[in-house]
Amino acid sequence: MLASIKHQAFYETGEFADESLGLHVAWTARAGNFDAPGLMWNSARDRGLLFCGEEYADDRVRAALGAGVDFRKSNYLPALREKLGDDFYGALNGWFQGLDIDVARRRVTLFNDRYALARVYVHETPDRIWFASEAKALLAVLPHLRALDPSSLGEYLTCGCALENRTLFGGIRQLPGATRWEFTAGKPATPNRYFDVGSWARQPKLGQEEYYAQLKQTFARILPKYVSADGPVGVSLTGGVDSRMVMAWARAARGSMRTYTFGGMYRDCTDVTIARRVASLSGQEHRVLEVGRDFQRQFGELAEQTVFLTDGAMDVSGAPDLYVNRIARDISPIRLTGNYGGEILRRIVAFKPMPLRAGAFDAGVRERMAVARDTYARQLDADRLAFVAFKQVPWHHHSRFALERSQLTLRSPYLDNELVALAFRAPEGAALETALALRLIADGDARLATLGTDRGLMQRGVPLLTPLVHGYQEFMFRADYAYDYGMPDWLARLDGAFSALHFERLFLGRHKFYHFRYWYRDALAPYLREVLLDERSLSRAHIDRRQLRAVVEAHTGARANYTLELHRLLSLELLHRKLLDGAPAG
Repeated sequence: MLASIKHQAFYETGEFADESLGLHVAWTARAGNFDAPGLMWNSARDRGLLFCGEEYADDRVRAALGAGVDFRKSNYLPALREKLGDDFYGALNGWFQGLDIDVARRRVTLFNDRYALARVYVHETPDRIWFASEAKALLAVLPHLRALDPSSLGEYLTCGCALENRTLFGGIRQLPGATRWEFTAGKPATPNRYFDVGSWARQPKLGQEEYYAQLKQTFARILPKYVSADGPVGVSLTGGVDSRMVMAWARAARGSMRTYTFGGMYRDCTDVTIARRVASLSGQEHRVLEVGRDFQRQFGELAEQTVFLTDGAMDVSGAPDLYVNRIARDISPIRLTGNYGGEILRRIVAFKPMPLRAGAFDAGVRERMAVARDTYARQLDADRLAFVAFKQVPWHHHSRFALERSQLTLRSPYLDNELVALAFRAPEGAALETALALRLIADGDARLATLGTDRGLMQRGVPLLTPLVHGYQEFMFRADYAYDYGMPDWLARLDGAFSALHFERLFLGRHKFYHFRYWYRDALAPYLREVLLDERSLSRAHIDRRQLRAVVEAHTGARANYTLELHRLLSLELLHRKLLDGAPAG
């Protein structure tokens, strides 16, 4: 199990077993990380704590432990547990999995963060419970689990992820967020939840100005925890508002941060041009991490690793993220981002059932895809923020988080417990407006408020000019999408017929830094055909071999646009090869 999750040579490992407790556990960590100490014991060695992840101590925790504590390392957590008792779990703030080992009382408690962003996978048998932070660790030692769950497959193809805390694998489930599961002398009790979502959702709403005042105060107070580090923190900047809010309020010393933006091979996209100016105004160095020819040459290996590292949760479209995060790790082992800002503060629902053409799949899979749409509709709460924070985050956002986490330490202030709790109190109008974020940027650093966003929005626009800029940016954003994922079949045929004119140079790269429709047709076509038209792929139980061949030939022959379908088809095949056909091995 341990070998299957040691993904890098620089990972450190540890192991502990106690037969009287019925416990055997192993873990990985990276030197210098918050959780580098691994299993921590009290002086009597009768109480241990294994904590994997990051915790951002809030004012309650700091007050409980007093001055003189270094909150940048996890060594304070055992003392906090002793101080708070069973209230310890609810006081934690961050993403994590852990074990609380009480030798004297012969009790072990398995727990995770309240969003379940850091997953705990579980499989139960009559005589034991297997658990792991990655499903591949269970697949490595329990070969009978190496099969796709039919319901989860339909959800993955339709929604991009399994729903309702299922996983892609039959017999393996994931624990819901805020789980505290006690085992006494090896006997499990019923899992408990240490946090009730309703305690936040039932809070009274604030007025617009009162909410904004508390938002500004809270954001300024919590951000230093995420910026704090022994060395320079890497900051991934975009042209949007969420990473710029971080820069506006970090107020970092000149040259103390290392900022970068992910860019493409055709031109400097809008993210790059804006981020470069944000970094300059903030007095920080800036780099562009380009996804270009070198990425295309490595795509096969990157695609396989993307699927393997995320247990199939992230499809091959995440390969560019793996590529750039490997480069980012060399810039700084910590990456501070604006991830989840739009989701939490503006309640953006980031995933929904997709219009996937299902012809390449057999009839049973197509039926499951129809059921998945109904499941999604049933799970879509009237309270959008509750859906985003406690369903979208663990089901959908986890995949990219897991991929990035395999390479470096990922930080975002937008899942801070205090900030999310406050977001539930937002008045309905303010909760959906970008204007509030622009105002917060201006109050943090007025210089950064003078720049428009990637969609041409500004806090104080210029009459006539600002609407024109906004309209132009919206058009180019849609054109970039339409020339890539959204291109209809008739236009794909026309584009292929005039490929020598390279019309893609007019549209691609203005907003996106990767372009799979075009790449699958040309640069990546040999790899696509090699994998998907192999006899193993054509013989899979979920595949209609004649239709699969037709899909690949039509796309690579510039007769249709099957980009979304090819993402899923290629990912499923690599999932079989890396995780299901034999013992998982990276």
